[in-house]
Amino acid sequence: MKKEYDFSKAAKNPYAARLKKQVTIRLDMPTIRYFKALAEEVGLPYQNLINLFLRECAETKRRPSVRWG
Repeated sequence: MKKEYDFSKAAKNPYAARLKKQVTIRLDMPTIRYFKALAEEVGLPYQNLINLFLRECAETKRRPSVRWG
């Protein structure tokens, strides 16, 4: 291993914009159980499945059907 590396000619990561950011989110247990079961069924980690679902909602500008009060 070298002591120093020259990155002056390195290319930027073309996938950097798609990198994920860790956040804390509070989910109730029925929601977690639902996504874990579904994730097992389709063979994906449940956090990836939640991310895919939320990304689809964001891309389609889907709004929750919540009525307050």
